[in-house]
Amino acid sequence: MTTRYEPAIDLEAIEAIDVHVHVEVDAHGHSSLPPDLTEAAATYFSADIDKPDIDGVAAYYRERRTAAVVFTVDSETNLGHPPISNEEIAAGAARNNDVLIPFGSVDPNRPDALDRAKRLIEENGVRGFKFHPTVQGFDPSDQRFFPLYELLQDAGVIALFHTGQTGIGAGMPGGRGLRLALSNPMLLDEVAARFGQLQIIMAHPSVPWQDEALSVATHKHNTWIDLSGWSPKYFPDSLVRAANSYLTRRVLFGSDFPLLTPDRWRRDADAAALFRPEALPGILKDNAARLFGLV
Repeated sequence: MTTRYEPAIDLEAIEAIDVHVHVEVDAHGHSSLPPDLTEAAATYFSADIDKPDIDGVAAYYRERRTAAVVFTVDSETNLGHPPISNEEIAAGAARNNDVLIPFGSVDPNRPDALDRAKRLIEENGVRGFKFHPTVQGFDPSDQRFFPLYELLQDAGVIALFHTGQTGIGAGMPGGRGLRLALSNPMLLDEVAARFGQLQIIMAHPSVPWQDEALSVATHKHNTWIDLSGWSPKYFPDSLVRAANSYLTRRVLFGSDFPLLTPDRWRRDADAAALFRPEALPGILKDNAARLFGLV
C-alpha cells in the first residue's frame, strides 16, 4: 500500500527550508550516478562525500532545525543508469514529514514520462519535480516536453531546473558528452512564458549566465532563484544585489547537499555578510514557505 505524503512541518520549530537536497544513494546502496561519474565528481569536488539515505538525510536536517526538499535525478535515457526510486524517496519523506518535502524526477525523454509524473503526484503526493537538462540530455524549451509542463501546472506542483555549469562530467573526455548549453536559464523563458501559472525554480547561481537568469526572473514572476551549489562567498555581485532588493521575495536558500552542506552555506553567508538583515528571513525560510503553501 502506497503512503501518500502530507506535510507536517511546524514553521515555528524550524529555522530554514533548504530547497535543494540530493538523495544520492538508496537504502540498498544503489547510487544515483554511474560509477565513472561518481568518481569524477569526487575528484572535481576534492571530497569523499558522505551520502546518507533518505532517513539519514532527515536525521541530519532535523538536528539543524531545517526542512529539506529532497529528490534524485532520473537520467536513465542519457546515462544508461537506473535511477533511485522516486517512490522510495516519497515514502521516506512521508515517514519524516516533519522535515522533508519530496520532489519527484522523471526523465523527460521516457515515452511514459507523463504517466510516471501523474502517478507520483496522485499516488505519492510529490510537491514538485527536479530537472537537470544537461545530465538528462534535453532542451527544456523544446515543445515535445510541453505536455509534461502542462501536467505540472494543472496539478499545482513546482518545476525545479538545474541552471548554469555543472561539476557532473567535469574533467572527463568531452565532459562525458554532457552539454552545458542545455542549462542556459534563457531556455526557461519559453517555458515560463507558455505556462504562466507554473512555478519554476532556477537552481544555482547560473554561471556563466547569471544576467540571463536575473532577466528571466525580473520579467517572469512565476520564476524563482535558489542559491544552491556555490558557497555564498563566490556569489556574483549582481545576484546579491537582486536578492537584497528587487527579487528578495523570490530568492530561496538551497545548499546542494551533500556536495555543499547547509552548515557551510550558512557559515560562509554569515562571514561574508552578504544579505541585509531584513532580506535574510525570506531567503532562509519565508519565501519557500509561501511557495510551497505552508503558510
